[in-house]
Amino acid sequence: MRGWEYLQTARQLAPAGDVVAISDDIGLRIRICTWIGENISAVNQELADCLEACHQCFYPANRPQCRILAAPLASHLRIDALCNIMVEPTTIVIDVGRIPPPDWLAAVVHEYAHAYLKAPGHDRSFYDVLTHLCLGLGLSPPPLATEALLRLWPPYQPPTDPLAFWLG
Repeated sequence: MRGWEYLQTARQLAPAGDVVAISDDIGLRIRICTWIGENISAVNQELADCLEACHQCFYPANRPQCRILAAPLASHLRIDALCNIMVEPTTIVIDVGRIPPPDWLAAVVHEYAHAYLKAPGHDRSFYDVLTHLCLGLGLSPPPLATEALLRLWPPYQPPTDPLAFWLG
């Protein structure tokens, strides 16, 4: 029940409820919810540490009000993370099943840049904030590039089976 209730909360914080989604297969659904109920606090703490690292790149007065959580995102959306700037505080959702743990910081950095700007898109302002964060956190800064490249920066190699993490 704890895992199911957590996912319901995550759905309320996402831009649309169907963004947070797990398998329709009841057996998989039970396994995923059970794993989430038993492990999500530790996962969210790791993400909170990444968020705090991003905060440290800015003066306290300039830090966006954010919360961060892990949740499986609907596979048909083909996104690994999102930043909902329409809620207060801004909510960052990371699908940790789609991102290898060593690259969670990279995903948080990308979404934090959106939270900082309170804007979608990958324009020059996004490039500037992303570069600032990457340099401050020891990640490779993006080359001055197109929106298509910035959409995927910092780069990482996604796992072959995104559900494997959520299944334990």
